[in-house]
Amino acid sequence: MFKNVIVRKPSKTICDGITSSPELGAPNYSLALKQHSNYIKALKSCGVNIIELEALEKFPDSCFVEDTAVLTKKCAIVSNPGAKSRNKEIQYIIPALKQFYSDENIEYIKFPGTLEGGDVMMVGDHFYIGKSARTNKEGINQFISILNRYGLSGSEVTLDEVLHLKTGVNYIENNNLLVSGEFINKKEFEKFNKIIVDINEAYAANCIWVNGTIIVPEGYPQIEKAIQKLNYKIITVDTSEFKKIDGGLSCLSLRF
Repeated sequence: MFKNVIVRKPSKTICDGITSSPELGAPNYSLALKQHSNYIKALKSCGVNIIELEALEKFPDSCFVEDTAVLTKKCAIVSNPGAKSRNKEIQYIIPALKQFYSDENIEYIKFPGTLEGGDVMMVGDHFYIGKSARTNKEGINQFISILNRYGLSGSEVTLDEVLHLKTGVNYIENNNLLVSGEFINKKEFEKFNKIIVDINEAYAANCIWVNGTIIVPEGYPQIEKAIQKLNYKIITVDTSEFKKIDGGLSCLSLRF
């Protein structure tokens, strides 16, 4: 069960965020704020305490706090983002982490290693780490070494098509896994009950489990029906403005 969630307000510079889908247009700041507020409301309804950090105008993508750290039951691991324009965001997440973790339980990924939280999927005490354009082999090795010191484990998953691991695969507890594209037939995920996400709804592979409720992006009826069959409570949230800069539901929060 999650007790706390860290989020960060979108900045006015959000329209300058990194994107692989320029055809979607630039985000509308006012609408992004409204969608972010509704996201927070959905999280609160799941019984968590929200820590809302101020916007960072120098960093257009800074609302995607998930990439700055990985929070476990035993330690916090500050990432080292592979996107140069985002790397300095990590210094602004550390004060928030110190509210919940002692200095000796805050670990750091260091150059030449790079790692972004969007490439890390937690399944109990095991963490799957995507080797991507943003997370390299050295970063993965450092991350697994840190996990091992705390009695946790990790394993590498190679990505070929998507930005982050959780762009295409997300664990929603009870051995249920949302999978799309290149992850459908990955050997690493054979043991799970796989809910296959159709290519037309691939964005909806990025749902999040919060204390028994699944938060699903609005506008993807096929995956919503598939999750309903598993008897979860569902909340839908519109994240269309964040989709324009390659962001999904998990990207917008640190849940711990």
